[in-house]
Parts: sequence; C-alpha cells; structure tokens
Amino acid sequence: MRDGLELNNRAELLESTLAAAAQDQRTVDDQRRSTSPLLDGMSFHDSIRHDDDRGSVTEIFDPRWGWHGDPLVFSYAFTIRPGMVKGWGLHKLHEDRYFVLSGEMELVLFDPRPESSTHGKICKIYLSGSRPRLVNVPKFVWHADRNIGTSDVVVLNFPTIQYDHSNPDKYRLPLDTDLIPYSFGNAKGW
Repeated sequence: MRDGLELNNRAELLESTLAAAAQDQRTVDDQRRSTSPLLDGMSFHDSIRHDDDRGSVTEIFDPRWGWHGDPLVFSYAFTIRPGMVKGWGLHKLHEDRYFVLSGEMELVLFDPRPESSTHGKICKIYLSGSRPRLVNVPKFVWHADRNIGTSDVVVLNFPTIQYDHSNPDKYRLPLDTDLIPYSFGNAKGW
C-alpha cells in the first residue's frame, strides 16, 4: 500500500507542477525567422559571408541591395566591453544602421512615438558577428546596446547623416529610468 501511495504523491507532484507551468510560445516561423515583431520603421538585411580555407569575406553594405533609401555618408566603429551597456540614447535627425563585426550584442529598443503602431512597445534584437546582418534604428526610438558575450563586441554604425561635433544629435536617459519599461538589472554602463 505504501508503494502505491508514494507513486500517487509522485504523480500529484508532477501534475501540480505542470498545472502551474506556462508552455513556451513559438519564437520562430517555419523559415526559422524570429516571430518577435520589429518596431515600425525597422528592418534587417542579412549579409553574405564567404568562407574558404584562408578565412572569410563579408559583404557589409551595398546600395544596390535597396535595403535603406538613405545613402552611406558616414561610418564609425565602437566597442562595448562584456557585461556593459551603452544607452539609453535617441536621435531626432538620423537613423543608426548597425552591423556587428565580432562579439554578441543585445539591442533593446523602446518606441515612444505617438503615431507609431508599436507605440509603447519594447523590442529586443540579438546581433552577432557569427550571423552578419544590418539593422536600422529609426528616429525618435530609444535604444540601448548591451554586450551579452564574453569578449568585446565590435560594431560598425552607418548613421544616415554625418556626425555634427558642434551639435550632436544624441539625447540620453539613465539606464535605470522609470520612463522606459525595461530593466538591465545590475548591468553597468551609461
């Protein structure tokens, strides 16, 4: 009798934990693309990487792709150390266009634009040097970049206008602001 009672208790434990659990939702479609919606005005371009026994060549930007209507007028590279965050930042006059050369980065975006269909939404994008692609950050969207890897992340940016040192198009909020419904926990940065 005791063995039967113990088996019932074990079955009840399984059933009670399953009853309290939530099943994961689908995160990719049949073509293995993320089902997470992008914010209005965002898009990706998957780049082509050519590998051979000597190394690799990656196509980063070509206006013939028709990916983004604005021309390439300026570019720069930046790095983020492991565990660090750069953000929250917003641009009124230009879009950022990111390409991760190496490392891993989480790009977190918040849409405060009143006319946007994604107003008030958070969007998280994962970028990596092992999956080369471009992504744009629309004007008036708050964004923060977090290194989620174990080495420096190296990012190329192709903003849609040249940098104006006398009047930077950059607006900042602290990482722990109550104005954006997202927390980076104990992450360091500004």
